[in-house]
Amino acid sequence: MEYWSMIIGLLLSMIVFGIISSPSMKKEETNTADTKGFEPPKPKLEFLGRWSVDLIAPVWDLGQTSDLGTRKIIPITGGKFEGPDFKGTIQNNGADWQIIRKDNLAIIDTRYLLKTDDEALVYLQTRGYRYGNTEVLERMAKGEVVDPSLYFFRIYMQFETSAKKYDWLNKSMAIGFAMRLPNAVVYDAYLIK
Repeated sequence: MEYWSMIIGLLLSMIVFGIISSPSMKKEETNTADTKGFEPPKPKLEFLGRWSVDLIAPVWDLGQTSDLGTRKIIPITGGKFEGPDFKGTIQNNGADWQIIRKDNLAIIDTRYLLKTDDEALVYLQTRGYRYGNTEVLERMAKGEVVDPSLYFFRIYMQFETSAKKYDWLNKSMAIGFAMRLPNAVVYDAYLIK
């Protein structure tokens, strides 16, 4: 009897410390999402157009306004956009409310107005990042045109419009791959499908 008590005690200890499990103590699966064999959709990009955003007004440098970094307001003074489904001009009424962190990361935050060639108004907001090594960014700051493959400049685009013809923009998500010129930003935009 003492032998069986010792064996039962040993088995109970092994169960308690997880060395073995009893049939009634099966571990629950950690993945509760049953996809029924389906997979999340894979991203596809569709060309939306090329934007050329004019930045010819003086930049307002507010200095370090928070622990996040230096605040600069860069007026958007005009420009144009053109793609297969719409084209038009960029109005002189927006800006990039940019923050530049100490690690050279520029946090892009623009808001501006598009006017299509058929007179529709479209509000556009972009958010994104621009960064690179110090030498490349210093060359850009001096007004040099730098190969955009030497730095990262990407934005996310969100639209608003009341124009029925362009209502599809209200439900669209887009990304832009950009380059910084001395007095402009040029980017190609792609709808995320």
